Amino acid sequence: MTAPALFGYTVSLADDALVSAQRTGWWISRAPELEEDVALANIGLDQLGQARALLTYAGRVEGDGRSEDDLAYLRDEREFRNVWLVERAQTDFGVAMARLLLLAAWQCELYGALLASTDPTLAAVAGKAVKEVSYHLDHASRWVVRLGDGTDESHVRMQAGLDAEWPYLEELFGPVDAGLVESGVAADPPALRAAVLARLEPVVAEATLVLPDVTPVRGRGREGIHTEEMGYLLAEMQHLHRSHPGAVW
Repeated sequence: MTAPALFGYTVSLADDALVSAQRTGWWISRAPELEEDVALANIGLDQLGQARALLTYAGRVEGDGRSEDDLAYLRDEREFRNVWLVERAQTDFGVAMARLLLLAAWQCELYGALLASTDPTLAAVAGKAVKEVSYHLDHASRWVVRLGDGTDESHVRMQAGLDAEWPYLEELFGPVDAGLVESGVAADPPALRAAVLARLEPVVAEATLVLPDVTPVRGRGREGIHTEEMGYLLAEMQHLHRSHPGAVW
């Protein structure tokens, strides 16, 4: 295991959470119910908290003096390591719930595995995060069932949302540094696939939806190659910090 490998792994987990938090925040004031505004705000804050803890640790591992803010606001697009699933626009509520369902199912298994990490910091982050993402999964599951088994229109739109997001699930199962896995620091993503699908399939069935038969998208977010939407997201997220360097509240 090397420091660069640990830094890269930690940053990838942090970036998934950070970008997801940014996308989730878009729904505040736009959700279909006032209570859902609050619920999605809390989910976004959970993801942001996970990102902050992981980015702070990544900065320590790197040893160059970069803080969580430096890593969040002063990296360029090619330096981010999040998967494509979390970065694309999601202006349809069915798409948003489908995405949250997939991401939360993955994070439940990921953080559950990291509870046994030989890295004390990653294990500690997982200890708190696993409780949060369990709620996220329950929340998304309830909405997917409500919409999928609702009206004709909500069923069609929920299926369309699931179809749109499903191809991007595969990127989450891409391999990570073998040394991190062998040393017990990192979870092995391919080994989590069956458990993730076991969480998703009953929800899809209860929602009277069908598992999408679609070709997986070969996302390259872990390599720093992103979709067009990522640049716009970062411009919005980083604008204030870059416009007023060193500013504090």
